[in-house]
Amino acid sequence: MNKTRKLTYAGLFLALSILLPLLFHLTGVPGQVFLPMHIPVILCGFICGKKYGLIIGAIAPLINTMIIGMPVLYPIGISMVFELAAYGFTAGLMQEKTGRILPSLLASMAIGRVVRIAVTFLITVPFGGEFIFVGLLGALFVTSIWGIAIQLILIPLLVHAFQKSSLRAKS
Repeated sequence: MNKTRKLTYAGLFLALSILLPLLFHLTGVPGQVFLPMHIPVILCGFICGKKYGLIIGAIAPLINTMIIGMPVLYPIGISMVFELAAYGFTAGLMQEKTGRILPSLLASMAIGRVVRIAVTFLITVPFGGEFIFVGLLGALFVTSIWGIAIQLILIPLLVHAFQKSSLRAKS
């Protein structure tokens, strides 16, 4: 895929990472349960590559904070910057290295969560903030179980469909 096309798709994924959470907040559906910002970021990594996935992942939470005030910048927004950047980068890197969607997605989801935990610790504890490890684990794995399930089903389907349509367009 050429650079112009990657940039165009990255812009689309950035727009989706802003619009989907906005729709969730407007309808009262809890974003922390369904993770609407995560899907476009991870898709960006898969389709546009690790560099674009990292960039879109890093700026999406900041733009959402500026536009709708969610996530709250500190500590959630800052930790999400690193988490989503890790999702996008890892999805692109693993897809590039393995060519396999599901293992790449699982690695991305695991690494992003580890990064989120580490960053949350680093931006709270040294400054006298409270770090509740069990509470964070609950938010990342229990509260968001529906979002995780949706990602595990939807992302491989969308990446596969994109790859199939790209192959058809080339022939």
